[in-house]
Amino acid sequence: MSGVTAGIFTIGTLLIAGGVHFYLAIKKPGVYPPKYILKRRAAAFAAGGIGFMLLGVIMHSFK
Repeated sequence: MSGVTAGIFTIGTLLIAGGVHFYLAIKKPGVYPPKYILKRRAAAFAAGGIGFMLLGVIMHSFK
């Protein structure tokens, strides 16, 4: 069960890192895709990462 929890934490970390990557891409001038799409992607990745982190914490607490 600890392997599954570690996998969920890893997925959450990668999603949050992806959200940070897209958020930092907003700051660059002349970036494609447009900034509003990057904002939506950053928000979606961060929300998914937070969701997976919460799921990992819940699974870890019921171990």
